[in-house]
Amino acid sequence: MNERLKHLSLEARKLTVAERAELVDDLLASLDAPDPRLDALWAQEAERRLKSIGEGDMPVRDAAEAVAELRRLRGS
Repeated sequence: MNERLKHLSLEARKLTVAERAELVDDLLASLDAPDPRLDALWAQEAERRLKSIGEGDMPVRDAAEAVAELRRLRGS
């Protein structure tokens, strides 16, 4: 970590827990900038999956059933 980052980190540690959490949320959001191209691809994939489910080509089950199976497989 360079000196500038060390200084920023030390300054950030002077904030309250709530302020640090807000700062972290803001910084993380800045790393996850929206990408319209990816959003469009995900929308297409969601539509494809929904259509596949509607046509009976993709099996589905409820979450409780899936979790129960995972627990059985894990031996929990």
